[in-house]
Amino acid sequence: MTNLGREHKIESLITPAIEGLGYDLVRVLITGTKDVTLQIMAERKDQANMNVEDCTAISREISTILDVEDPIQEAYSLEVSSPGLDRPLVRQHDFERYTGFDIKLEMEHSIDGRKKFKGQLLGIKNDLVELTSGADHVMLPFDGIRQAKLILTDQLIAAETQATKE
Repeated sequence: MTNLGREHKIESLITPAIEGLGYDLVRVLITGTKDVTLQIMAERKDQANMNVEDCTAISREISTILDVEDPIQEAYSLEVSSPGLDRPLVRQHDFERYTGFDIKLEMEHSIDGRKKFKGQLLGIKNDLVELTSGADHVMLPFDGIRQAKLILTDQLIAAETQATKE
């Protein structure tokens, strides 16, 4: 089974437990070949900042599931973290939530000879991510995105700072 297949399996195994604790699963990622790391990225449903206790609670809950189901046969390290400011954009909801902010993304396949795009996120509609960068305006298929993430800008820092004050 490929890492992508294992990631999807792990996601389906742990999502109910994570949601039951009051968190949303952001991403499951397996990295490394010799020293394998399973990264679980989650955020609080109430949008409050994650802390060490949150990560510990998630780790304890999912460790039991992973031990029983054993989706990764080789030895691995479990890493539970929050998305951070320059977070990955994974779900359609992420693209809606961060409309107006600068992002960079990479497509699985070339679109008009390009795989990498960078600019202001205008939103997502009908499974198309809308992005503008200067005079360029592109509509990219959501399911063709390999990876996307927010770009750390003063605007993003100010918005997150404001959100934590509320």
